[in-house]
Amino acid sequence: MAARKKTKSGVTRAVDTIVIASAIFLVAYIIYKVDTVMIYEWHWGFLWEYILRWDEEQQAYAPNLLLKGLATTFRLVIWSMLLASIIGIVMGIMRTSSRIFFRTVSRLYVEFIRNMPPVVFIFVFFFFISSQFVPLLGIDELSVNASPETIALLEILLGPPELFANVISGILCLALFEGAYITEIIRAGIQSIDKGQTEAGQSIGLTRFQTLRWVIFPQAVQKVIPPLTGQFITLIKDSSIVSLISIQELTFLAQEVAYSTQYVFEIWLFVAGVYFCICYSLALLFAKLEKRSQRIYQG
Repeated sequence: MAARKKTKSGVTRAVDTIVIASAIFLVAYIIYKVDTVMIYEWHWGFLWEYILRWDEEQQAYAPNLLLKGLATTFRLVIWSMLLASIIGIVMGIMRTSSRIFFRTVSRLYVEFIRNMPPVVFIFVFFFFISSQFVPLLGIDELSVNASPETIALLEILLGPPELFANVISGILCLALFEGAYITEIIRAGIQSIDKGQTEAGQSIGLTRFQTLRWVIFPQAVQKVIPPLTGQFITLIKDSSIVSLISIQELTFLAQEVAYSTQYVFEIWLFVAGVYFCICYSLALLFAKLEKRSQRIYQG
């Protein structure tokens, strides 16, 4: 058993090495082709100017456009993941409910989102729903009337005060869109557990919620981690879509820098590398979580 685990671990490391080496080779090949076919002169040094800038007033380095965009992307992704997970779990449970009303509501939500292109959904939600709903939250008043300590905390969580409404709109758009797919993942995970498990829980006096909480969900978690990993990685990549509604995340600000400097290849290779590092790191993290959950369940 120990030898098998060691062999499996070695294979996993070898695959990871091959993936990273392949990514490096692809970037090198693109640079080579652009350099030889287009006779392009590369300017990588300028990137640092748009990552960090020297602040004369503070006499220290401060984030510039690309680093600010990356921070906004992280905020969008983290909050969207949390909200989409909550929506997906609630709607996934409703999809397996014995009551037709709950099943109908959750199915309407899933089918409406799943059968609409993401770009169309983003535009429809932002201009016709979010623009009406977000002002009701009092975000603009909060950014004006809140104490300096509250504003400082909100800046960490959501970014600059003038972008609060836009960031919240982007979070809602991504969470609602991705939540529909997480709903189906949760539903499939719950329904994959043998019905005998539910009957066994109810036979010892557990309520349906207790059976779901203590019997079904722990088993379903192992089954849903791999598809959830893929969905969360998709969410990270989909976060670039909100640049269409002028949310200043990494892709939006990268476009601004590319247009102003005309160094298009350098910018987009940099952005591609950033997204690859984030997505691949998340995939490795979830792989470890999956192994840990298997050990806990088997132990």
